[in-house]
Amino acid sequence: MAPRILIALVAAALVGAAAPSPPAAPPRPGPPPYPGPAVAPAPQTVSAWLPYWDQDGAYRDALSHADQLHTVSPFWYHAVSAGRVDGHPGAGERRVVDGLRAAGVKVVPTVNETLKHGVLASILTSPTRRATHVRTLLEVARSGDYDGLDLDYESIAATGDAAYERVRAGYAELVTQLCRGLRAMDKQCVVTVSPKTASTGRIWDYTAIGRAADRMRLMAYDYHWKGGKPGPLSTPQWYDEILRVATAEVPAAKLEVGLPAYGWDWPADGSSRAKHVTWKEAEALRVAKGAPYGLDPESRTPHFGYQEGDQRREVWYQDARGVAEHLPALRKYGVTHTALWALNFEDPDLWPVLAKG
Repeated sequence: MAPRILIALVAAALVGAAAPSPPAAPPRPGPPPYPGPAVAPAPQTVSAWLPYWDQDGAYRDALSHADQLHTVSPFWYHAVSAGRVDGHPGAGERRVVDGLRAAGVKVVPTVNETLKHGVLASILTSPTRRATHVRTLLEVARSGDYDGLDLDYESIAATGDAAYERVRAGYAELVTQLCRGLRAMDKQCVVTVSPKTASTGRIWDYTAIGRAADRMRLMAYDYHWKGGKPGPLSTPQWYDEILRVATAEVPAAKLEVGLPAYGWDWPADGSSRAKHVTWKEAEALRVAKGAPYGLDPESRTPHFGYQEGDQRREVWYQDARGVAEHLPALRKYGVTHTALWALNFEDPDLWPVLAKG
């Protein structure tokens, strides 16, 4: 986003989860609209990803908030080899590109990768294949007449120990060459990365990326993920650690902190993978189940539990109140740029919170 990037299985997994069942009592009301902190400098820019599987809804959402949006990154492309980048359904739709541009929003599509194990490493560690891939990416940017590209490659975690350092260095060189090429075309270079903490495993070279890119986006979500135990997607304490590390290596002015507008619906015992829910779906489910709204005192994120047959389930997600509680961590480190995963997922009250900072 990304996400951990969520693609086409989002929509299918959610219908069953959100099916209403008659509550034993009238649904309790949700939280009142949250105005955000009374004082604080506003984040200077908001960027957002536009999911291709909800292109129309996300596009309308973007136009509704164009006055706050700096950049929209349609989630349109995926690399399949050194010389081939394919488009998802709807990639390059002129109505979307032209409409966003007319509204004053930059269009910087995301390219992620769906490469088989070891393929990304083979591209990054070969000067010839790496140069081919850079040319291929530049052609994507040129062919759509975009304002730049957002590179979201995450396969470093699967790299073997022996190759890790060479793959990491190869990605830094790829980013450097790509950003140089985009800048020569007067286009933006954005790179999306996983958060780095003292206990995090393999991560791309922040320093090299920060030197080369115009913006580096931190996917500051999935502190608890769909394959783990139930819990918050982010916490103020985690943000503090992420930003302490990131701002030591990259100027704060180049950082965008990715905020989640979604959640996970787990079996309470964590016995199987969670189902993805947008904020909208989480709230609809909470109301349908008659569950009270609750903000976890430690993570400052909303969550609730409900019964489905003989199984107890837990939903952890993010909304405007939770984001307002997390923004002080960004201000502490002088980070004024945010990125939203993803358009048309979010709590509508989030926009005034971001406007106020």
